[in-house]
Amino acid sequence: MKLLVAAHVSELVAFEEDLPGFDRLLTGVGKIPAAYALTRALSGRTYDEIVVVGTAGAIDPEVEGGVYDIAAAIQHDVKDLDGVFGQHVSLPARVETGVDGLVIATGDHFVDDAETVALVRALDARLVDMESYALIWVAQQFGVPIRILRAVSDRAQDGATQVWDEVVERCSHQLRAVVRERYGV
Repeated sequence: MKLLVAAHVSELVAFEEDLPGFDRLLTGVGKIPAAYALTRALSGRTYDEIVVVGTAGAIDPEVEGGVYDIAAAIQHDVKDLDGVFGQHVSLPARVETGVDGLVIATGDHFVDDAETVALVRALDARLVDMESYALIWVAQQFGVPIRILRAVSDRAQDGATQVWDEVVERCSHQLRAVVRERYGV
């Protein structure tokens, strides 16, 4: 059995309620809700794989719309004791999924301005979201393989929050097509 995970109900609008071979988990938005929900789910059951679907902002101008696998995640809203941006006091700077793909920067705020995009882009991330780092870290603690699929919803610039509301359904349909193709359901 696999676990289908999304942060926001809108990201699952194109998915059937009962998807054969998958349990479903809605975590809530942000690192702490995501970590808590996934920890609870993995504490009560064993899964072959975690499949995360959701949206992300593209911060690299070369990243076009579409669905991307996530290879690794960093945190863009932390600093270590020396004040180094993107480094956590006790967590690893980068967590890996074990699949080929893009690096995503995770933080607990919706990135929608050019100044923040420039800071985060300097960390070598190409996308931004609010859950991937936490989900990968929890999956690693339980030894469960994780695949994260992110559909580009916006450019993480001014007005991105309004754009997200308008495009999230389209992104959900793109994600559903990829899950259908890769998992045959």
